[in-house]
Amino acid sequence: QVQLVESGGGLVQTGGSLRLSCTASGRAFSDYVAGWFRQAPGKEREFVAAALWDGASTHYSNSVKGRFTLSSDNAKNTVYLQMNSLKPEDTAVYYCAAQRRYGSTWYPSEGYKYDYWGQGTQVTVSS
Repeated sequence: QVQLVESGGGLVQTGGSLRLSCTASGRAFSDYVAGWFRQAPGKEREFVAAALWDGASTHYSNSVKGRFTLSSDNAKNTVYLQMNSLKPEDTAVYYCAAQRRYGSTWYPSEGYKYDYWGQGTQVTVSS
């Protein structure tokens, strides 16, 4: 059974940092890509970042580019989202997801293309 488990959320002040982790289990993920999405109250889910499972070929939304960094530790089957210079508008539940890629074809920002999702972790940025 495939599982994605996020951790690392919490409460932080504006300008602070958090690192989210997503640990995967249940299968090999070498043919998958990892994505991070978020959903704020009353808003639709939005794309944050994605990359190949080894951390290569990263994509970021314009709203987080330059502040967030996606990386991975293959030995631990874990991907990370380092979030710096956090703003109140970053407040949301953050979800990790995995998408099967077929060769070089994958869709970083299209949530419906992802096959597996974690349960989410709350990030709250106070002003």
